[in-house]
Amino acid sequence: MTIRAIIVDDEKLAIQGLQLRLDAFEDVEVIDTCANGREAIRKIKTQKPDVVFLDIQMPGFDGFSVVKGVMEIEPPLIVFVTAFQEHAIRAFEANAVNYLMKPVDEDKLADTIERIRVRLAEKKSSEEAEKLMNVLAEVAPDAAEEFTEGDGESSERFEKLINVKDRGQIFRVEVESIEHIEAAGDYMCIYTGDNSLILRETMKDLERRLDPRKFQRVHRSTIVNLDQVRQVKPHTNGECFLVLDSGAEVKVSRSYRDVVARFVH
Repeated sequence: MTIRAIIVDDEKLAIQGLQLRLDAFEDVEVIDTCANGREAIRKIKTQKPDVVFLDIQMPGFDGFSVVKGVMEIEPPLIVFVTAFQEHAIRAFEANAVNYLMKPVDEDKLADTIERIRVRLAEKKSSEEAEKLMNVLAEVAPDAAEEFTEGDGESSERFEKLINVKDRGQIFRVEVESIEHIEAAGDYMCIYTGDNSLILRETMKDLERRLDPRKFQRVHRSTIVNLDQVRQVKPHTNGECFLVLDSGAEVKVSRSYRDVVARFVH
């Protein structure tokens, strides 16, 4: 599979330097370059690259403005390339594949290309599965329904790591280590066995990123990692508590009890 890339930078030498380094990767093809943000938005929309290597600090439309400008289409993967370390947090918030400092280190670039390969392979796998389901729905709707009800959804499309900006730092949290999550408005309190972090995201958006076979809503404002549940304690009025590996107890409301019962035995 060829990775189609666009490089965006207002410095011609920076473009040339990155092109030279990308030549070392046989599966990467630089299909175009852009000298400013407006040009980048136009070319991303028309050429639909797989990945954009994007400078952040440019006159007029900066790199973050370019990302916002292509949100109306299915955006490409983004790799920020910049000389300014202070933009790192915003880069991770924008869900960038990686954040490379100028001059680009060859080992870090190689690591970034490997991340891109993995992300694109996951995307292709998800798209192929969706195409198969669409065909099944047309020619064999009963089989499609059984497939959907079964274990057909691949866990590969869900997050394995979540970047959390908390107290001015970025924490990379392994999803498997999360015990439970509690909502507080537009903020999520993420609890692991020995730590708690605050993530600015809605419950609905976070649920989309987590494998529903492991993470289930047990209350209007609580998600639990079912792999971390060690005991179920009955409570009054049809409610119950889940005791987690850390000893923490999470309340399960009546409206979600049947959902949990399908997974916890």
